[in-house]
Amino acid sequence: MGLISFLKDKFSKKDTKKNEKYIAGLDKSRKNFSSKLKNLSKKYQQVNEEYFEELEEILIEADVGVNLAMDIIDATREETNSQGITEPNQINDILVDKMFVSYAQQGESIVNEIQFRDNGPTVLLVVGVNGVGKTTTIAKLAKRYIDQGKKVLLVAGDTFRAGATEQLKVWAERLGCDIVTGKEGQDPASVAYDGMKKAKEGNYDLVITDTAGRLQNKANLMQELAKMKRVISKEIPSAPHDVFLIIDATTGQNGVLQAKAFKECTELTGVVITKMDGTSKGGIILAIRDELGVPVRFIGLGEKMEDLQEFDLDQYLYGLCLSDEGE
Repeated sequence: MGLISFLKDKFSKKDTKKNEKYIAGLDKSRKNFSSKLKNLSKKYQQVNEEYFEELEEILIEADVGVNLAMDIIDATREETNSQGITEPNQINDILVDKMFVSYAQQGESIVNEIQFRDNGPTVLLVVGVNGVGKTTTIAKLAKRYIDQGKKVLLVAGDTFRAGATEQLKVWAERLGCDIVTGKEGQDPASVAYDGMKKAKEGNYDLVITDTAGRLQNKANLMQELAKMKRVISKEIPSAPHDVFLIIDATTGQNGVLQAKAFKECTELTGVVITKMDGTSKGGIILAIRDELGVPVRFIGLGEKMEDLQEFDLDQYLYGLCLSDEGE
């Protein structure tokens, strides 16, 4: 049984809310990707080199990235040749299998949920450029763990963007959680210091620390993040325990470039992809994993608080590749 058939069989027997969210959240990407695969299969009765070239182009247009698209196509071509397969529909199954393998074998092991420390606060540092949905994602993560019974503290470390602190304060009030803030233009490291002190004194389980989203000057960003991390680790040894990069899926390959820049500035432990429901190019997840070797931890499949979901590779490929007939 091919991977597409396996996933259809797997999820048709388990009609979960999570499954529904992935199908709905990836609707634009699926219609774009699946329709192109379908049209390509109709165009060629038997595959040839031109078929693989067009297949590669479909992957690139889906924001999978040029290098990864070439690797996936090479692996697909090699397996189809070894098995003597010439039927396009069968090749699509192999293609999805190679997409699965490309993600699963890259970089760090796949971990989603934050791993909480047995003693003392667990500290999450959140980075990303302005406009990617960083503040909203922080709120969604906070709600996720508040709902799990965790005592959460927010730290408004983005003191440079006008309104960033106020936005986070509004979310803290809505969620009923505490927040540490500073003045506009204040050194973010000093706000982080106050946050870590409060976290220890108040026995918080999770501290989510926002950071400035400036990327114009990479050297300044690197210094700023390094200073924040030094201050945090001085107060809470081994912290920050996680560093999440927030990326807007609709920015496509520009999001990949942002990811590379941030990885040069700090040690990322995970990526959160926002606005996945707003893009028709769902391949960015594969590109991020390939370029960074860092797992996608959460994925935004809509605007509601509960639409921030753990990233599930099976669900993602199912939601991306499910044909209209399969729905």
